[in-house]
Amino acid sequence: MEKGVIINGVKWATCNVDAPDTFAAKPEDSGMFYQWNRKKAWQATGAVTGWDRSTPAGHTWAKSNDPSPAGWRVPTDNEFEKLLDTAKVSQEWTTLNGVKGRKFTDRTTGNSLFMPAEGERIDDGTLNQAGSIGTYWSSTSSGTSYAYSLGFLKYGADRNSFDVREYGRSIRAVAE
Repeated sequence: MEKGVIINGVKWATCNVDAPDTFAAKPEDSGMFYQWNRKKAWQATGAVTGWDRSTPAGHTWAKSNDPSPAGWRVPTDNEFEKLLDTAKVSQEWTTLNGVKGRKFTDRTTGNSLFMPAEGERIDDGTLNQAGSIGTYWSSTSSGTSYAYSLGFLKYGADRNSFDVREYGRSIRAVAE
């Protein structure tokens, strides 16, 4: 059972979602990539075949398509906003066991969370910028072709509202 860590009032899983209904073994493990509102998992390394280039539908991430383990779900854009609240959460680019990523620390409790910079799969399924950027889906749509996500690199982190839904990104679940 995955334990979580509370940061600014939100309980985050300590590892990325791996295959549907499972978590990666360690916080620095990439887990699997997912297209928005789809439960099919894609490997986070190497080439893939059969990439679905169609735009996933929906206004929110459907529960039936959520690959998070029981008791967990894809976070909302509002939950990413709370993670990026610099008055309550500090963040830094760091390395954990040789893996680059961002560490988020609750300023009140000292609880921290590491998210690996695993890159992303762009609209044709090609792996892009592994080790340089981290990209994580929210369950919140932004129009019919885009969705909100958390993106980060060495110099900072931000929420993005125009991320193409057919991209493959990681999921860092929150407690239901």
